[in-house]
Amino acid sequence: MADAKTFTSPSFGKLNLDSVVENIFDFMRKDFRSRYNIIVGTDSQNHKDTDFISVVVVHRIGRGGRYFWHHLAEKRKATLRERIYREAALSLELAEDLMKLLKKNDTFKYNLEIHVDIGEGGPTREMITEVVGMIRGNGFQVKTKPDAYGASVIADRYT
Repeated sequence: MADAKTFTSPSFGKLNLDSVVENIFDFMRKDFRSRYNIIVGTDSQNHKDTDFISVVVVHRIGRGGRYFWHHLAEKRKATLRERIYREAALSLELAEDLMKLLKKNDTFKYNLEIHVDIGEGGPTREMITEVVGMIRGNGFQVKTKPDAYGASVIADRYT
């Protein structure tokens, strides 16, 4: 799975997941003293198909970051509920693949979060408990709107 996805970086072009992780490690090597968040998030939109954008973000807290995005198109329009659950599932799958690669180098200290594009104020509010439970049940920290910038800002930029 890790080699099947192509990610795009605004700074580094096309990369596979192994190269994304190496790029993250390179970024972290430049400042060992900083704290880091690694964020996975997915956003979607219905166009002709349903487009899903998944992102991996490495955030040097208070000092910038890098991100990488992957596009997946599914050949049918999905309902909002279907899209939200698919976004969560894609983020979980990516986070699991990412963790396998990140564990190969335990030099770095980081916090890994999954950001979901749901919040208390919109039509997704009734799904919060289920989606957050699904992600926590798989062992990951989760953030929702307004704190879920990985999904609601960065991934949203490309949907």
